[in-house]
Amino acid sequence: MTVSRVEFGDVLSMTEDELASVMGTRGASRFRGRQLFEGLWRLGIQNYQELTVWPLALREEMTQAYPFQRLRQVHEETSPDGTVKFLLALKDGQRVETVVLPHRYGYSVCVSSQVGCAMGCKFCASGLKGRVRQLTAGEMADQVMYADQWLKQKGQRVSRVDVMGIGEPLDNFEAVVRFLELIHHPRGLHLSYRHMTVSTSGIVPNIRRLADQGLPVTLAVSLHAPNDALRSRLMPVNRAYPLHQLMGAARYFAERTGRRVTYEYLLLKDVNDRDQHAEELARLLRGQLAHVNLIPWNPVAEHPFQPSPSGRVQRFQRIVQQAGISCTIRKELGQEIEAACGQLRLREEERVSP
Repeated sequence: MTVSRVEFGDVLSMTEDELASVMGTRGASRFRGRQLFEGLWRLGIQNYQELTVWPLALREEMTQAYPFQRLRQVHEETSPDGTVKFLLALKDGQRVETVVLPHRYGYSVCVSSQVGCAMGCKFCASGLKGRVRQLTAGEMADQVMYADQWLKQKGQRVSRVDVMGIGEPLDNFEAVVRFLELIHHPRGLHLSYRHMTVSTSGIVPNIRRLADQGLPVTLAVSLHAPNDALRSRLMPVNRAYPLHQLMGAARYFAERTGRRVTYEYLLLKDVNDRDQHAEELARLLRGQLAHVNLIPWNPVAEHPFQPSPSGRVQRFQRIVQQAGISCTIRKELGQEIEAACGQLRLREEERVSP
């Protein structure tokens, strides 16, 4: 697997080999790079002074030459179901959301990949103010580290990572792939690729690029409609990459990786939740290595939709299952804290705006 080069000086986005090279260029042993990588991603050091296995002179030199800044918490909200949403500040003052969700198997963390989003999906809070900038690999990895450090206080740790927060991950392809490598590294967070999910609204060329990376991650396609007319109305990306292209890329991913593709389907009352929509969806996915994840909609005040009634959600599931396609309903988590992507960031911006 190959990953892109990083911005000079961004130690949080560097691989262990790159950090070793930095040490070599400064006249230190390459082994110091391994120590720094472990310090950043196993110990969670906040600054070089905490890396006490280094001599003081090297700590001071690196503080001046390669400064880094960890994410800082701005706000925290906890739901009665145990879901926790963090609003975290980046070094330039921009803010992103990171969500920790409890499950029977442990805890997952939902990671943002951009500040804002350019996709313009008609039901989502993330893109209401557009995309501000990309996140670096280090800023994404630091979200996982922040969640892991928070969980360690409870005797727990992160079990899986879902790149499903604010932003379109495959619109930030190189940084996302580098991020996956960072959190997988055995001397860091050491998370299995099989416990990682990358979501996309359907950027077809980069689905194929991700397949060619050879990483056994799960691909989650945000589908939300079973035909081009409806999907283009809800998701402008479909105008660039219509369903026949998207389905072809998803099949390619499944063939290359051997991994089942998950299709996320947000149910909106009287929009995409009718029996005919379920039947169309079943026809669209027939013969694919696929799983459908039905998602009750977390209401967003700025959008006019309503969530589908629970009875209709269950009927939709039955129709899909009867067609021989695996289909589950996502457990509703975090509604009390507006856990849909982008809601907390949007509310905080509105609160502090003059």
